[in-house]
Amino acid sequence: MSLFHNAHRSLFGEILDWMLTPLLLLWPVSLVLTWLIAQSIAGKPFDRALEYKVAALTQLVTVSQNQVQFNMHQSARELLRADEADTVTYQVLGARGEHLSGERELPLPPEDEKMVLDEIRIRDDEVHGTAVKVAYTWVKLGLPNGRPALVQVAETMEKRSVLATEIVKGVMLPQFVILPMAVLLVWLALVQAIKPLNQLEERIRARKPDDLSPIDAQAVPLEVVPLVSSVNDLLMRLKDSIATQKRFLADAAHQLKTPLAGLRMQADLAQREGSNAEELKQSLRQIGRSSIRATHTVNQLLALARAESSGSAMARSACDLADLTMSVVRDCAPRAIAKHLDLGYEGLQPGSEGGQLTGNPTLLKELIRNLVDNAINYTPSSPEKARRHHGARAS
Repeated sequence: MSLFHNAHRSLFGEILDWMLTPLLLLWPVSLVLTWLIAQSIAGKPFDRALEYKVAALTQLVTVSQNQVQFNMHQSARELLRADEADTVTYQVLGARGEHLSGERELPLPPEDEKMVLDEIRIRDDEVHGTAVKVAYTWVKLGLPNGRPALVQVAETMEKRSVLATEIVKGVMLPQFVILPMAVLLVWLALVQAIKPLNQLEERIRARKPDDLSPIDAQAVPLEVVPLVSSVNDLLMRLKDSIATQKRFLADAAHQLKTPLAGLRMQADLAQREGSNAEELKQSLRQIGRSSIRATHTVNQLLALARAESSGSAMARSACDLADLTMSVVRDCAPRAIAKHLDLGYEGLQPGSEGGQLTGNPTLLKELIRNLVDNAINYTPSSPEKARRHHGARAS
């Protein structure tokens, strides 16, 4: 059962549910138990009064000439006189079960009950459909046959119910005041207990956007320390990631500065007055080579950024070195053709056992690309030499 339902569950409401729901469910159980206990407590003094009446009547049972007699005195009649709340009846049976005095229709004790002389017992029973409490005992008479007489006193249970009701009222009525007060105290206690979380929220909201320092875990409750530790760990990883991005930007700016400066210089040279067609072509060729170097630098930086962007990108996996090499050679073939170089690959075929290794494919591919670029950059290029030596073969 949820007392406080909302689309977004709050810790405050969750704790309040788990505290108040059992309290409200146990309250009716407490009422029932209080009623049963009150019945038991209310019945004890009246049970003792019944026992006293039975004991008084047993004194009136006598034996004369082997005959059981019962002589009712006025004081005994006053003792058994019905009061305003309950009706009291009695029954006296002789040794042969003959009726000596009192109510004839009063039920007898259970037949399977063991008979114990001069011991007063109490049982619940009914007389004419009315619930009664019966106190009874077997009286030893000293007759030759040894059979005892039976004395019973029955009383209706109105006074017991009234007293039990008064006890329940005395116990439960204060609870109607105590229960709301308990709910209020629980509410106030939760408000006070959850204040450290609110203070933690205020401290986090008050931080500047660039403040990635760890949160102080000393000022939070013990149960929140693991959460604060996790947030601090996240802040440290975010700080490292930002530092990595800053280093990458600095490296990119530094690496691109030279080729971009060369491009600007060649563009300025091409725009000079009096430049002939050959000088213009030479400048354009220089601009093309500078743009290729800039593109190559950008590709290297992007590859490094992909490799360092996250832990998953740096993961090692099975790589085919032959396949990676052939892919790089295909990418660099246009540059080799432009320099009149014969660029090709000779070696293991993809899928061969000797070409399998474990590593990062991005970094391995960039390593091979650097080797091929160096071969292209530092191999002499001339159409005659290329035709004579069939070019320079990079592997």
